[in-house]
Amino acid sequence: MGVLDLFRLNGKTAIITGGGRGLGQYFAEALSEVGANVVLCSRKLEACEEVAQAIRAGGGQALALACDVTKPEEVAQVVAATKERFSSIDILINNSGATWGAPAEEMPLDKFQHVIDVNIKGTFIISQLVGREMIARGQGGTIVNIASVAGLIGGHPKYMSTAGYNASKAAIINMTRDLATSWAQYKITVNAIAPGWFPTRMSRGLLAKFGEQMRADIPLARFGEPEDIKGAIVFLTSPASAYMTGQTIVIDGGSTAW
Repeated sequence: MGVLDLFRLNGKTAIITGGGRGLGQYFAEALSEVGANVVLCSRKLEACEEVAQAIRAGGGQALALACDVTKPEEVAQVVAATKERFSSIDILINNSGATWGAPAEEMPLDKFQHVIDVNIKGTFIISQLVGREMIARGQGGTIVNIASVAGLIGGHPKYMSTAGYNASKAAIINMTRDLATSWAQYKITVNAIAPGWFPTRMSRGLLAKFGEQMRADIPLARFGEPEDIKGAIVFLTSPASAYMTGQTIVIDGGSTAW
């Protein structure tokens, strides 16, 4: 097998939560380009369908589904629909997420709980259901969790007062380690990506207000672009990373290296 062949995903099927915009869209485009069938799911079906249509127009295979990852019955429907359409599930990318900003002393408890439910509970629910399918199939699989540099460092009080989000992403990093060691026996690898600042719908409000200061806190002095993260998702979902599990790749322009 040639080196470039290690990065091919022909015939593989990937479920991407939060696949209708931002990083999820980048992941879907990247995996489709290297041959994977992609299933995009989120609460916003219309956004997922727009991305799926673009992928199909380019010759790829894509399916859009509605799903709230905090509801096991909806996740189960996504798993069933994916198997019906593509026969198997080889890859899961846990990208769905929520955040809420407020000083810690003022954080509404219901907003804190919502972030925890989506980011931690939702990630576990779909990982568990897809993990069961991968175990039963007996041919291994790949899971990639989308964490954040916010799970590695404290938030900047001027523009990152997001205690629930930061805590949830730290939990995702350790959940990645736990699932990796638990499921290695089934040849399932579990890794994570911790992105820094990428312009997305979730971050655009902060970037518009504090962009200049935020950029100054990044050694490479710029925000992330789609091409900066597409290669990493292909690497972590392809045979190129077959001997890697339980790890978190940080893609942040150097902001955690200060």
